[in-house]
Amino acid sequence: MSSLDSSAGMSSASSGLNGRTIQFGFDNTYSRLPELFYARLNPTAVAAPQLVKVNVELARDLGLEPDALRSHEGVEILAGNRVAEGAEPIALAYAGHQFGYFVPQLGDGRAILLGEVLGHDGVRYDIQLKGSGPTPFSRGGDGRAALGPVLREYLVSEAMAALGVPTTRALAAVTTGEQVLRDTVLPGAVLTRVAASHLRVGTFQYFAARRDVKAVRLLADYAIARHYPAAAHAKQPYLALLEGIVARQAQLIAKWMLIGFIHGVMNTDNTSISGETIDYGPCAFMEAYDPAAVFSSIDHGGRYAYGNQPRAALWNLARLAEGLLPVLAQESTSEEAAVAAANQALATFEPRFEAARIAGLRRKLGLLTEREGDAALAEDLLQRMAQNRTDFTLTFRRMCDAAIGPDGDAGVRTLFSEPGAYEGWATGWRRRLDEEPTNGTVRAAAMRAVNPAIIPRNHSVEAAIAAATRQQGFQQFEDLLDAVSRPYEDRPGLEKYAMPARPEQCVLQTFCGT
Repeated sequence: MSSLDSSAGMSSASSGLNGRTIQFGFDNTYSRLPELFYARLNPTAVAAPQLVKVNVELARDLGLEPDALRSHEGVEILAGNRVAEGAEPIALAYAGHQFGYFVPQLGDGRAILLGEVLGHDGVRYDIQLKGSGPTPFSRGGDGRAALGPVLREYLVSEAMAALGVPTTRALAAVTTGEQVLRDTVLPGAVLTRVAASHLRVGTFQYFAARRDVKAVRLLADYAIARHYPAAAHAKQPYLALLEGIVARQAQLIAKWMLIGFIHGVMNTDNTSISGETIDYGPCAFMEAYDPAAVFSSIDHGGRYAYGNQPRAALWNLARLAEGLLPVLAQESTSEEAAVAAANQALATFEPRFEAARIAGLRRKLGLLTEREGDAALAEDLLQRMAQNRTDFTLTFRRMCDAAIGPDGDAGVRTLFSEPGAYEGWATGWRRRLDEEPTNGTVRAAAMRAVNPAIIPRNHSVEAAIAAATRQQGFQQFEDLLDAVSRPYEDRPGLEKYAMPARPEQCVLQTFCGT
């Protein structure tokens, strides 16, 4: 399989760029916790690693040299064949509810955390290899990743970052020169993932299920220090931690809903304490607007359908609150008071989510001020879009032109199977726009900044993956990655990425990478 980088493909160790050892500048904290939090082990070497892609901008933000990562030594590190200086490789322990059923031990079954670095922004980031071989948490799995899911996570996570959604990032992808067996034989790959941390709701559940209150407290203290430092100064720090996580999750899910994103597998082990989107398995972007939309092949009952995501997030947060109850009780007057306080914290999720969602819908509709009927106006549009199965992304993007004046209505109207459905709604929308202090041109520019022209549409992602896995090269992957990296711009020549799938291109199911 051809590589995009001429420096790729060297499986033997080397001295790095111009004879210098690659300096990640690791400053590891999680590995200083007791060893019941993780298992120490090195990645499993692969046969013939080749570099697919290095995220140059992200590397520089982390203080890393892109050329060093492309070097012989760099590729060896990214593939797991060599342990970087200062790394302390560990596989993290965690549990989780998977589609509502509790599994007391999951853990990193195919991922190894190399260590932590401080970015130029002063934030601490995990650097993890995903697909790096079996661990004590593999539960009989091979610990490997196939190329397709690696490319999917690279594309979608970078698109989410460009869309302004908190997310893990992709630093690099390499092929392994080996094959993995799933439903069929597939080329193997390793993704280098960057995250604010890999703490999950399931991490707390792991220790709570074992009634290890000391470990729960230690983990909560770590989460506060790393992600919610202000909570340390609260009267009840652990309650403040829960409140902070609830607030971030409410904001995160609202952002998902505003771009039509469906995570697909919102288990508690895929719910990040930091408030980032994590684990892009059977994820998808909705085209025809449908609150019941499901793409994940393993979500048979629609538990994590598009419209169910807020409810699923709150359910997951309730499981977190249960795990924290022992330490909440210790800082409260009684267990009953701790339960009441936890429930009060959980009760803030819905109003926080709705406030963030309605504020986002206002911006998408070009409403820069608040009026009492705005929520009803937005909901009316969404209902009409669902009835007409209009494309979610394209409808809002074309409304940017319609916001300038009625001449732009034609482009939106054609998306509705019953054009009158849009016309009836647009009359009220224009009356509301007349109450705004800005002119049409300014309004349209503001709308284009929140209504993307390009998303990683499912058929485009699948086409890029198919080309790569069938040994046709990575050009489609590169082209799509370039397109989704600037999603709010109208760029000549990229119009095809803005259009919905034709009937023969439709992707009806997405699949988990494991």
